[in-house]
Amino acid sequence: MNRVRLGLPRAEYDLDVDLALPARGITVLFGASGSGKTSVLRCVAGLERAREGFVRIGGAVWQDDAGGVFLPTWRRSLGYVFQESSLFEHLDVRRNLEYGLRRAKVEGGRAALDEAIELLGIRALLARRPAQLSGGERQRVAIARALATRPQLLLLDEPLASLDLPRRREIMPWLERLRDQLAVPMLYVTHSIDELSRLADEVVVLDKGRALAAGPVGAVLVQGDLPVLAGEEAAVVEGVIVERDARWHLASVRFDGGSLFVRDGGLETGCRVRLRVLAQDVSLVLDAPQRSSIQNHLPGIVDAVLADSHPSQALVRVRCGAQVLVSRVTRKSVDELGIRPALPVWVQVKSVAVVA
Repeated sequence: MNRVRLGLPRAEYDLDVDLALPARGITVLFGASGSGKTSVLRCVAGLERAREGFVRIGGAVWQDDAGGVFLPTWRRSLGYVFQESSLFEHLDVRRNLEYGLRRAKVEGGRAALDEAIELLGIRALLARRPAQLSGGERQRVAIARALATRPQLLLLDEPLASLDLPRRREIMPWLERLRDQLAVPMLYVTHSIDELSRLADEVVVLDKGRALAAGPVGAVLVQGDLPVLAGEEAAVVEGVIVERDARWHLASVRFDGGSLFVRDGGLETGCRVRLRVLAQDVSLVLDAPQRSSIQNHLPGIVDAVLADSHPSQALVRVRCGAQVLVSRVTRKSVDELGIRPALPVWVQVKSVAVVA
């Protein structure tokens, strides 16, 4: 595990975090604007110096105030991708990438750059100038440039924030591809719940400089007691497409706890997918549903009943096998149905979104 312990005084709050980060995959720093997300990234990169800081990435110590260690940014094996791609407008894509390669002077940089070009699908763009690229293409080039240095850590500071919705949808699959095929761990800043649900392996929820929660994305999103996620509670379900129904244009996704019907998007059977089930789309009944327009029914056991953001409502966590779903219901329903921990219930899922 990588380790990041940072303290940094701010006018509005003091940044104070102690994080254990996985050695691969995407860890998302999530929170509202001003919560400390970018400050964490800047301290990890050495652009700001935290007090009593300790940063260890891949076995290399970048900062250890107790031991008198502080490596400047240029000596840290990292790639940094900003909101804006910051490409040289007078150079074509190939020379933009080679400029970064020459500056880095790392062994195996050429091979790493070629791999990044393939992974990000930008070989056809190499002869173009930045002005000829879409926003999504510019960011893919910027990410490839960062990967050419063979970093031990890739930092991404809201890389999709400046893009419109079509461009965000364009670049998302490429980020997923990097997550799944590269061994390089990524620290990714966003305040977008869509990016969080789709990309994160792990998530750290920040508020006023402190970590309110940290862990696998599926566990954090159903926690139910995080104000920054109020109204966005959802289950993230990882599963496999096991069947496609050509007549009704539906696909069945099996996971450890049951199966769900989703809209058939053309993915083949055997394909792994990530689903998001919003709390507002989940209802509860005590008996096995019959003659219902809702197609997805799962048996489960109530795990917890939690307060919601409005006193008229509650959040109910239900365990379906190894999967936890969360349902937003009225307090009146909780009382009338006698919903309590350990109660067997049936979960009805009205709508399921395939997010990845």
